[in-house]
Amino acid sequence: MIQRIQTVYLILVALFTGALPFYLTLWTGSEGNTFFAMDISWVAFIFAASSALALITIFLFKNRKNQFVFNRLNMILNLFLLGFFVYRSLNLSGETSVSEKGIGMLIPVFSIVFLVLANRAIKKDEDLVKSIDRLR
Repeated sequence: MIQRIQTVYLILVALFTGALPFYLTLWTGSEGNTFFAMDISWVAFIFAASSALALITIFLFKNRKNQFVFNRLNMILNLFLLGFFVYRSLNLSGETSVSEKGIGMLIPVFSIVFLVLANRAIKKDEDLVKSIDRLR
Protein backbone atom coordinates (compact mmCIF):
# COMPACT_ATOMS: atom_id res chain seq x y z
CA MET A 1 0.00 0.00 0.00
CA ILE A 2 1.11 3.50 -0.68
CA GLN A 3 0.58 4.80 2.89
CA ARG A 4 3.48 2.79 4.34
CA ILE A 5 6.56 4.26 6.01
CA GLN A 6 8.79 3.17 3.12
CA THR A 7 6.86 5.60 0.92
CA VAL A 8 7.94 8.46 3.18
CA TYR A 9 11.55 7.29 2.99
CA LEU A 10 11.42 6.98 -0.78
CA ILE A 11 9.83 10.43 -1.17
CA LEU A 12 12.67 11.86 0.93
CA VAL A 13 15.20 10.12 -1.32
CA ALA A 14 13.45 11.51 -4.40
CA LEU A 15 13.54 15.02 -2.92
CA PHE A 16 17.16 14.72 -1.81
CA THR A 17 18.42 13.46 -5.15
CA GLY A 18 15.98 15.37 -7.33
CA ALA A 19 16.12 18.90 -5.95
CA LEU A 20 18.97 19.42 -3.50
CA PRO A 21 21.95 18.72 -5.81
CA PHE A 22 20.95 21.66 -7.97
CA TYR A 23 20.84 24.10 -5.03
CA LEU A 24 23.70 22.89 -2.83
CA THR A 25 27.30 23.24 -3.97
CA LEU A 26 29.32 20.10 -4.50
CA TRP A 27 32.69 21.82 -4.22
CA THR A 28 34.41 25.12 -4.79
CA GLY A 29 37.46 25.19 -6.99
CA SER A 30 40.73 26.92 -6.26
CA GLU A 31 39.75 29.89 -8.47
CA GLY A 32 36.57 30.41 -6.46
CA ASN A 33 34.15 28.94 -8.99
CA THR A 34 31.47 26.74 -7.45
CA PHE A 35 30.36 23.45 -8.95
CA PHE A 36 26.79 22.24 -8.82
CA ALA A 37 25.41 18.92 -10.06
CA MET A 38 24.12 20.54 -13.25
CA ASP A 39 27.66 21.62 -14.16
CA ILE A 40 28.73 18.00 -14.63
CA SER A 41 26.27 16.28 -16.95
CA TRP A 42 26.80 12.66 -15.89
CA VAL A 43 26.52 13.56 -12.18
CA ALA A 44 23.24 15.37 -12.91
CA PHE A 45 22.06 12.33 -14.86
CA ILE A 46 22.84 9.96 -11.97
CA PHE A 47 21.04 12.23 -9.49
CA ALA A 48 18.02 12.40 -11.83
CA ALA A 49 18.08 8.62 -12.36
CA SER A 50 18.22 8.05 -8.61
CA SER A 51 15.26 10.35 -8.09
CA ALA A 52 13.27 8.69 -10.88
CA LEU A 53 14.11 5.23 -9.54
CA ALA A 54 12.86 6.23 -6.09
CA LEU A 55 9.60 7.53 -7.56
CA ILE A 56 9.13 4.38 -9.63
CA THR A 57 9.81 2.24 -6.57
CA ILE A 58 7.00 3.96 -4.67
CA PHE A 59 4.44 2.68 -7.17
CA LEU A 60 5.72 -0.91 -7.05
CA PHE A 61 3.99 -1.45 -3.71
CA LYS A 62 2.11 -4.50 -5.01
CA ASN A 63 5.34 -6.33 -5.79
CA ARG A 64 7.58 -5.98 -2.75
CA LYS A 65 10.38 -8.11 -4.22
CA ASN A 66 10.76 -5.76 -7.18
CA GLN A 67 10.57 -2.81 -4.81
CA PHE A 68 13.43 -4.31 -2.81
CA VAL A 69 15.52 -4.89 -5.96
CA PHE A 70 14.92 -1.37 -7.27
CA ASN A 71 16.03 0.05 -3.93
CA ARG A 72 19.21 -2.01 -4.16
CA LEU A 73 19.88 -0.63 -7.66
CA ASN A 74 19.31 2.87 -6.31
CA MET A 75 21.79 2.18 -3.52
CA ILE A 76 24.38 1.05 -6.07
CA LEU A 77 23.86 4.28 -8.04
CA ASN A 78 24.32 6.35 -4.89
CA LEU A 79 27.38 4.34 -3.83
CA PHE A 80 28.93 4.99 -7.24
CA LEU A 81 28.22 8.69 -6.86
CA LEU A 82 29.59 8.69 -3.32
CA GLY A 83 32.75 6.98 -4.53
CA PHE A 84 33.24 9.68 -7.16
CA PHE A 85 32.74 12.40 -4.55
CA VAL A 86 35.25 10.76 -2.19
CA TYR A 87 37.77 10.48 -5.03
CA ARG A 88 37.14 14.10 -6.00
CA SER A 89 37.45 15.35 -2.42
CA LEU A 90 40.75 13.53 -1.97
CA ASN A 91 42.04 15.20 -5.12
CA LEU A 92 40.82 18.60 -3.97
CA SER A 93 42.67 18.44 -0.68
CA GLY A 94 46.03 17.87 -2.39
CA GLU A 95 46.03 21.19 -4.21
CA THR A 96 48.47 23.95 -3.38
CA SER A 97 45.70 26.55 -3.13
CA VAL A 98 42.67 26.26 -0.88
CA SER A 99 39.46 24.65 -2.15
CA GLU A 100 36.28 23.78 -0.29
CA LYS A 101 34.08 20.75 -0.25
CA GLY A 102 30.38 21.53 -0.40
CA ILE A 103 27.53 20.08 1.60
CA GLY A 104 26.12 18.61 -1.62
CA MET A 105 28.69 15.81 -1.43
CA LEU A 106 26.73 14.33 1.50
CA ILE A 107 23.49 13.89 -0.45
CA PRO A 108 24.31 10.28 -1.51
CA VAL A 109 25.03 9.39 2.14
CA PHE A 110 21.60 10.58 3.27
CA SER A 111 19.97 8.87 0.29
CA ILE A 112 21.65 5.56 1.13
CA VAL A 113 20.52 5.80 4.75
CA PHE A 114 16.90 6.38 3.74
CA LEU A 115 17.06 3.61 1.13
CA VAL A 116 18.31 1.17 3.78
CA LEU A 117 15.45 2.22 6.07
CA ALA A 118 12.97 1.73 3.21
CA ASN A 119 14.38 -1.74 2.52
CA ARG A 120 13.99 -2.66 6.17
CA ALA A 121 10.35 -1.59 6.09
CA ILE A 122 9.75 -3.52 2.87
CA LYS A 123 11.37 -6.61 4.39
CA LYS A 124 9.20 -6.23 7.48
CA ASP A 125 6.07 -6.06 5.30
CA GLU A 126 7.18 -9.11 3.33
CA ASP A 127 7.79 -11.08 6.53
CA LEU A 128 4.35 -10.07 7.83
CA VAL A 129 2.66 -11.26 4.66
CA LYS A 130 4.56 -14.56 4.74
CA SER A 131 3.57 -15.15 8.37
CA ILE A 132 -0.10 -14.49 7.56
CA ASP A 133 0.10 -16.91 4.62
CA ARG A 134 1.39 -19.62 6.93
CA LEU A 135 -1.69 -19.28 9.11
CA ARG A 136 -4.08 -19.96 6.22
